Amino acid sequence: MSDTDLVIVGGGISGASLLYTVAKFTDVEDVTLIEKEREIAAINSHRTNNSQTLHFGDIETNYTLEKAEEVKEGAELLAGYLEGADPDREMHSKRSKMVLGVGDEEVAKLEERYREEGFGDLFPKLREIGREEIAELEPKVIEGRDPGTELKALQTPDGYVVDYGAVAESFVEAAREEDGVSVHLGTTVTGVDERGDGFRVDTDDGAFDAEAVVVAAGSHSLQFAKEMGYGEGMSLLPVAGSFFLADDLLNGKVYTLQMKKLPFAAVHGDADVHDGSVTRFGPTAKLVPALERGHLSTVSDFVDVFGFNPDSVLSYVNILSDRILFPYVVRNLVYDLPGVGKRAFLPNVRKVVPSVDVDDIDRAKGYGGVRPQIVDTESRELDMGEAKIVEDGILFNITPSPGASTALKNAMTDVETVLGFFEGDYEFDEAAFRDATIENFPRADGESDAEADDAEGPVPAEADD
Repeated sequence: MSDTDLVIVGGGISGASLLYTVAKFTDVEDVTLIEKEREIAAINSHRTNNSQTLHFGDIETNYTLEKAEEVKEGAELLAGYLEGADPDREMHSKRSKMVLGVGDEEVAKLEERYREEGFGDLFPKLREIGREEIAELEPKVIEGRDPGTELKALQTPDGYVVDYGAVAESFVEAAREEDGVSVHLGTTVTGVDERGDGFRVDTDDGAFDAEAVVVAAGSHSLQFAKEMGYGEGMSLLPVAGSFFLADDLLNGKVYTLQMKKLPFAAVHGDADVHDGSVTRFGPTAKLVPALERGHLSTVSDFVDVFGFNPDSVLSYVNILSDRILFPYVVRNLVYDLPGVGKRAFLPNVRKVVPSVDVDDIDRAKGYGGVRPQIVDTESRELDMGEAKIVEDGILFNITPSPGASTALKNAMTDVETVLGFFEGDYEFDEAAFRDATIENFPRADGESDAEADDAEGPVPAEADD
């Protein structure tokens, strides 16, 4: 039996961010992180299991201006950390990125978004560019395209390509420099029970007594919550993303416009963070009855979360019968079929790089993780926001995309919640936290930090998706 002030369950980017923030910028005396895998960030935060994108909200066209304001600060916190902690760019690279409008209708949407909806004001580095400048930055986007097709892009230099697994490891390494920090890898939490004025966290390698607990275990967070009697009225729609690989076709990131009403990312092309000779296209979005991709043991975990009660079943029926979502789900199932899948996916790639042929792309084997989309079983609809369940002394953090991009912002929010559990015994040095993160973010010429803060508005308690 070990005593500790705080136990964090989960060693992905969310748990690692919280460990770093607590250890480096609070005076909490003893904090313990427990991760079931033998490595930090071995599941969804691993570099092959996500799109390696730092989402600012500037080129994600499914984001409203309000949503972009929320995500922007989170991305700048992490970008600032990378600028300060990774000068040799071993964990990230920085390239151009753009969202591409093809045809009169899409070009008009981009112009309205930039000029009238306020995105040009919110993001000072974002600019409109036409065919000629697109060709200079991304020649393959123009090569083979009908010259009569209307074309425009919103482009920015803030295209951070991130190895989130490496970032999570760096957070843990930095935290371990502090006294009172312990990290237990290859240790499975078998149960969390309330005990008097604290909690007992049972594992396959002993038990921990803690005054407070944060469960930051992705899809499994809701499973833990339900086992403790929390999370009623919630279920999950697990979505697995896949990718296709091609040779070196793009210099940076090229997004396509998002289809409205869909909670999933539009297909985009990306240069890999560690291998510039590879371009990834994706992600697809396939529904899977498991909490982890390729791990059959987590099918039963999904059953625990789903519950197979009438509210959950009717919620799924209502969501999947949507006239936009249902065809989208079917198409994404086809993309996984051998042979047929490549041909079906090819038009998505050609919208970015018109000259690509079916033989130029291959399914990326072993790539792609699972993103938990929250289901509100009372309204029987998808809840597009990040879910947090806060009870007395315990926090369950369920982070759908862009949870990695906003990991440090979520950690800052969660620290305030955690310190509330200790009733004022400890403090958070937010100024030092910002000095180590967002203060390093490179601003546009003439943009002061104060102006950036004013543009972002008040920091919300949660960043939704």
